Amino acid sequence: MLPAHVSRTERILLFTALIFIIIIAVKMTAYVINIFLMAFFLTLLVLPFQFWLKKKGLSNLHAVLVITTVATLVILGIIVLTFLSFNSLVSDLPQYQTELNVRLQDLSAILSSMGISSSPNGAPAINLSNILSMGLVGVMSIFDAIMFLFFVGITTFFMLMEASNITERLEQRFGKDSDIMQQLSRMTGYVIDFIVVRTETNFIHGVLFGGFLAIMGIHGAILWGVLTFILGYIPYFGLIIAAVPAIFFAWIQFGIPGAIAVIAAVCVLNLVVENPVYSYLAAQKFEMPALIAIMSVIIWGWLLGLVGMLFSIPITLIVLLVFQMSDDLRWINEVLGVSHLFDDKKSKKTDNYPVAQKD
Repeated sequence: MLPAHVSRTERILLFTALIFIIIIAVKMTAYVINIFLMAFFLTLLVLPFQFWLKKKGLSNLHAVLVITTVATLVILGIIVLTFLSFNSLVSDLPQYQTELNVRLQDLSAILSSMGISSSPNGAPAINLSNILSMGLVGVMSIFDAIMFLFFVGITTFFMLMEASNITERLEQRFGKDSDIMQQLSRMTGYVIDFIVVRTETNFIHGVLFGGFLAIMGIHGAILWGVLTFILGYIPYFGLIIAAVPAIFFAWIQFGIPGAIAVIAAVCVLNLVVENPVYSYLAAQKFEMPALIAIMSVIIWGWLLGLVGMLFSIPITLIVLLVFQMSDDLRWINEVLGVSHLFDDKKSKKTDNYPVAQKD
């Protein structure tokens, strides 16, 4: 608490300085924060499964071991399929370059017929090898990626092991039926609902889109399906970014009709999966204003990189929940137009989620 004699202007300046200090600290420790965030959200994602296993009679340790084994097998399967698809894409790169040259020549002829001058020589203006090399420059090395995933996995494992103990300590500190515990339970339920529903929706979207591309015979269909599943967590931009490579390779292989077919499939899947399916799966609709969602992607992406972009909505949701839990900050949610997310009538189902269950 600040002394009573501190003026309002001084309070505002101190508060602004504190925000900047926090931003700088987050930026400088982004790697560690990313590990914690990924582990935290993965823990919330599998908590319902852990509760279910414990209700079936498994101990906390056995439930965590089962979850770890299943998750490891699923992740390894996805990595293997993605690697095989990517390896096939790289090995056939000369063929794709030849097809691209043909498409560029056709495009040059069309532009010439329209009176638009093109390159005097017929050399292609796009080199796929250079594009691939540039794309891999910003990606961490295989060793760094393995170490990052290892730390995430270890942190997630021990978070699951400690979930029940943390709940017991919080209940001892604040009381089992206290307002703080009810708010924490509600916050956990909100985030679990969103992550689970978003994951289910992304999985459906990725499988359908990858399957459609495979039926069409698009190169790297599995890779583009996995990319759709991952980038689907980014609101508005993610699915569009994930569709660009598939549209590009459809154009290389089948020309403009192929690209149009993939674009049409993307539009249809967005209408079918992102609207009725997502609304059906959602325990409640997380209707966040578009401006807040976009700003969340920009701000958290700038601070934390790709992890911040992928989990921008859950992170923002947690921040908004903290505002809602504070009498002094609740007005921020009202100004942002998100206070309806925390109405008691809409959040009854989320109260069914405890912060964690004890053995």
